[in-house]
Amino acid sequence: MNGAHFWSRLDRLLARLRTRREALSMVLDGVVIALAWNFTYLFRLGFERWWSARPGYDPWVMAGVIAAYLVVFALMGIPRGMWRFVGVRELRRLGTACFAAGALCAVAVLMAHLHAVPRAVLALHPLMSLLGVCGVRIAYRMLYENARQHGDNGTPRRALVLGAGEAARMLLAGIHRQGWRVLGLLDDDPAKLGARIGGVQVLGTLADVGREDIRGDATHVIVAMPGAPDTARRRALELAAATGLHVLTVPSVDELRQGLSAVDRLRNVEAEDLLGRDPVVLDEAGIAETLNGKTVLITGAGGSIGSELCRQVARYGPARLVLYELGEFNLYSIEQELSDRFAHLPLVRLVGDVKDLQHLRATCARWRPQVLFHAAAFKHVPLMEEDNAGAALRNNTLGTYHAALAAAEAGAERFVLISTDKAVNPTNVMGATKRAAELVVSAMAAQHPRTRFMAVRFGNVLGSSGSVIPKFKEQIARGGPVTVTHPDIIRYFMTIPEAARLVLQAAAIGDSGQVLVLDMGEPVRIVDLARQLIRLAGMTPDEVPIVFSGLRPGEKLFEELLADNDTTLPTRFERLRIARLNDEGARERVGPWLQRCEAAAREGDAAVRECLRELVPEFRSGG
Repeated sequence: MNGAHFWSRLDRLLARLRTRREALSMVLDGVVIALAWNFTYLFRLGFERWWSARPGYDPWVMAGVIAAYLVVFALMGIPRGMWRFVGVRELRRLGTACFAAGALCAVAVLMAHLHAVPRAVLALHPLMSLLGVCGVRIAYRMLYENARQHGDNGTPRRALVLGAGEAARMLLAGIHRQGWRVLGLLDDDPAKLGARIGGVQVLGTLADVGREDIRGDATHVIVAMPGAPDTARRRALELAAATGLHVLTVPSVDELRQGLSAVDRLRNVEAEDLLGRDPVVLDEAGIAETLNGKTVLITGAGGSIGSELCRQVARYGPARLVLYELGEFNLYSIEQELSDRFAHLPLVRLVGDVKDLQHLRATCARWRPQVLFHAAAFKHVPLMEEDNAGAALRNNTLGTYHAALAAAEAGAERFVLISTDKAVNPTNVMGATKRAAELVVSAMAAQHPRTRFMAVRFGNVLGSSGSVIPKFKEQIARGGPVTVTHPDIIRYFMTIPEAARLVLQAAAIGDSGQVLVLDMGEPVRIVDLARQLIRLAGMTPDEVPIVFSGLRPGEKLFEELLADNDTTLPTRFERLRIARLNDEGARERVGPWLQRCEAAAREGDAAVRECLRELVPEFRSGG
């Protein structure tokens, strides 16, 4: 029988034994307690006296000791413990049970005047029993972990872990139970070299993952650095990908903060990990003051940004969360998730269209939202260029006006528009409609001083619907080719949770009429991102070719967060700035312009483009 077959059979045997866990636990513990009683006599009397007298075999004393221990164990729930997960807490519970049972036995013996039982035996037996029951459980866990280290298909799972901090310590405590064998840790801190964490040695620096003598027969590389700076995490992922081994990572700081996962819940590397940024530091008290106990309405609640805003807002304990969404399935999905995670949060689920002013008015009049986040929008640039300009104008610009007007009429405290970097010097209909929406919000701020109207502008978010990342993954899974529009195209990227948190912070500090701009960091070349995803999939650009398809209608090589004549002012949050926009006179033009929008939307794309140029003269379009 080869080794893999042996461990596989052992794993199946242990699985069958687990179905009778409580009964087996009682039987084995009874045997261990009996053995401990006799070993204690042996230790106290010596072999010759013990063998000649054999007092430990007194059936009544033995039965009474076993019964006392098992009753105490049952009362403390010891048989329900899962041996393969035994840890310090379970061992502490066993210690309490053994010494309580030992005290009970000692009292019973003394009261029964059983002088033949040595007092040393009464004192030492609980300790011997504790060593025995703990030893059996630890041995079982070691057998279980050795059996599981070969995986379900008989293939061993051996890993090197990059990072030797707290996350690595928690990871080691968890993945050993899942059948992993960790060969070593790697960390750039020289003080940790040679140290042991959770019984695993720190073998070298992160760069040593490329050395054959360090890597050995590892099958996986696990990056366990969720709290490290973004540059350090990216470097670790690149070093891991260069090994050609399967690369896994622990959950991100965002996932851990939201309780979506545990440190030992390994997953594949995502684009968010490649482009991850340092955690955002927020004014939690200020955000809580803005949202706690308030009725919050979110339009586009089932979309990429809208759904994340729902999750983030729910954490701050609003009195009610109104989900306003046109897509039936999207609304159902976010409602189900929120119901599971925030069971006590009152939810209002509304299938609604922001183009329907009367429905928005009725909704706001009934539920009286104090804060309204307007995330509903059409955002696919090429699609809006292809005979859909009228739909973009009605949804993105008129829809914003409807939501803002309904919020003001209901006496809302704050209205926050989710805008985009494509609104800057727009070359496409989508960007122009969002810039027009910003101007509508600015005009509403002047007309309705009781409500704070503001817009938050940022670039692409990873994982949003229509994002390039899912498309790249599908193409890589098919073996390519991966299509990139242009070798020099660059984009700003931000994770959805980071963007949503900064939107909440902007809502807390923004003044009426302001456009707040999120710091998107350094732009990323799309072709470099595609190459990184190919490498992390265990392939090379030779195996999965990259082809350039050309810029799509309305697409720019690079996006901007500010127009040429605009500037920004800092806030006390380094990733949040206030735009000073050169839009004098635009507020006065908004009112009459809105009256012509609906007619232009019905006339066709050419009329829509002409209408947009009236309010957004910087709009440059080939249509």
